[in-house]
Amino acid sequence: MYRILVVEDDFSMAQVLQQELTRWGYGVRLVEDFQAVIPSFVDYDPHLVLLDIMLPFYNGYHWCSEIRKLSNVPVVFLSSASDNMNIVMAMNMGGDDFLPKPVDLAVLTAKLQAILRRSYDLSGQVPVMEHRGVVLNLNDASLRYQDQRLELSKNEFRILQTLLEHKGKVVSRDTLMTKLWQMDCYVEENTLTVNVARLRKKLEGVGLRDFIRTRVGAGYIVE
Repeated sequence: MYRILVVEDDFSMAQVLQQELTRWGYGVRLVEDFQAVIPSFVDYDPHLVLLDIMLPFYNGYHWCSEIRKLSNVPVVFLSSASDNMNIVMAMNMGGDDFLPKPVDLAVLTAKLQAILRRSYDLSGQVPVMEHRGVVLNLNDASLRYQDQRLELSKNEFRILQTLLEHKGKVVSRDTLMTKLWQMDCYVEENTLTVNVARLRKKLEGVGLRDFIRTRVGAGYIVE
C-alpha cells in the first residue's frame, strides 16, 4: 500500500482528500502540527506528499525544501494561487507536479497514480532517524538540527545511532563498547568517554545541551 502524507491546513479539504485517497486503497496521514512537518514526514515515511503552499508558520515551499534535504519522494503542490509564477516556483523548489484548487478529485487520483507508477523504485530516499527535531542521516553519518548540519566521526555516529535506537532507555557503557567493537576494532573505555564528550560538545554547539544524559553507574540515555 502506498502511503500519502497530506499537508493541508484546511481541515475540511484535508478530510475530503483523505476519504477519496483511502477509497482508492492508499494509506493517508494528515499533518496536524504545522510546525512539525518534518517529524511527521520522517515518522510516516510516505511514498508521496500532497503539500499546500499557504500554510501556518512556514509555507509549502519551505517544507518542500526541507523534505528535499532528506528524500527524493514525489511532492505534489496544491494551491488556489495557480498563476504561472507559483507553478514555476513550485517546480523550482523541487515539486513534481502542481494542482490548482478547487481540486478535481478525478484529476488528482489520476495524476497521483501516474506519479507513483513512475517513481518506485525509491532508491533516492535517504534513511534517517528523527527525535526531538534532530535528524540523523544513516547514509552519510551527518546530523541536522534547525537548519544546522553536523559531520560526525565514525564512532560519534555509531554512539548516537545506538542511543537513538534505544531512546528513552539507558544504554550501558558495555553495550556501546560492544557495538563499536563489533563494527570496527576493540574500543577501550577511555576511548568511549572521549568520543561521548566530543559528541556532546558538537551537539551543544548547535543548541542541543543535555541531549545525551549520563546515568551514573548505568550508562547514557537520550530521553
